[in-house]
Amino acid sequence: MTLLSTPTIAPPTGATVELVGVVKDYAGHRALSGIDLTIAPGEFIALLGPSGCGKTTALRALSGLEQVDQGRILIDGENVADVPVNRRDIGMVFQSYSLFPHMTSLENVEFGLRMRKVGAADRKRRAREALEMVGLSEKSAQYAHQLSGGQQQRVALARALVTRPRVLLLDEPLSALDAKVRVQLRDEIRRIQTDLGITTLFVTHDQEEALAVADRVAVMREGRIEQIGSPEELYTAPLTPFVANFVGLSNRIEAELVGGAVVIHGQRIESLGERRADGPVVAFIRPEDVAFAPTGIAAVVVGSTFLGSLRRTQVRLADNSLLMVQHEVGVHPAPGERVAVSFAARPVAVGPRA
Repeated sequence: MTLLSTPTIAPPTGATVELVGVVKDYAGHRALSGIDLTIAPGEFIALLGPSGCGKTTALRALSGLEQVDQGRILIDGENVADVPVNRRDIGMVFQSYSLFPHMTSLENVEFGLRMRKVGAADRKRRAREALEMVGLSEKSAQYAHQLSGGQQQRVALARALVTRPRVLLLDEPLSALDAKVRVQLRDEIRRIQTDLGITTLFVTHDQEEALAVADRVAVMREGRIEQIGSPEELYTAPLTPFVANFVGLSNRIEAELVGGAVVIHGQRIESLGERRADGPVVAFIRPEDVAFAPTGIAAVVVGSTFLGSLRRTQVRLADNSLLMVQHEVGVHPAPGERVAVSFAARPVAVGPRA
């Protein structure tokens, strides 16, 4: 399916969005613990975290579907914390497509414009343009049950964008789709968002999704933002063990912190994050930062997994700890083979031993 390179609907002006000290409680449970987040006009931010971390609550608070207990929600400097949903100028797409089954694709996209009393001719024109933008012009007369999951989500996206909102909210919009369609649609969402310049908040528990589409990713844990930064920053310089564990795959290795550096099996590496007192720690090292070497730490190959463009091999060290080594496909050590590994000199995240 080919999308237009330039959308035909008029581009909205992305708004500045700010959540300032936002607190939300549910029956004694604190879902949001003083969230602070600023999104620049046209920026694409992903909220990433496990179930129950507060990411969807933050999105619903911004949309107006949840009233906050404390804090301010600002859109272009205006506090909208007490403004009704339909007056916040926000478009929303959810995991469930929420299309009206008795309406065609075109009628579904028109719905928001009808609620805004837009004239019939203008309404149909704008709805057709929105469907064209998401590559579904030929499906305008079909009903939801006649569309695939990916097509239904495209209709939902067109319906959210046709009103020309200043802010777009996406709550796990791809999780109900199969893997191939999910990757295709996430890339299309990013391209449309970039073309329109619309400020976007995207909620997901899928780290690959977040890293692939967002300008910045905010990793959430227990109602707080643990770290926010570019995808590259979060992956290469996680500031906490939680971020190192949640974003990407990491080896957990017992080590010693000595003078601000981590000593791992005799190799000294810089540590990331705040300075800690010397003593035993757990280091988090990416599989691509472990390499086979002519000399180094003695290990025995346990097994290997082919991943297409690369291979990931598990080895066991003398202390029985296991390491994952990510390497080129052409290197294929056999189970039981004795090898040596070494660590890259890249700084690593550390945490306390359990």
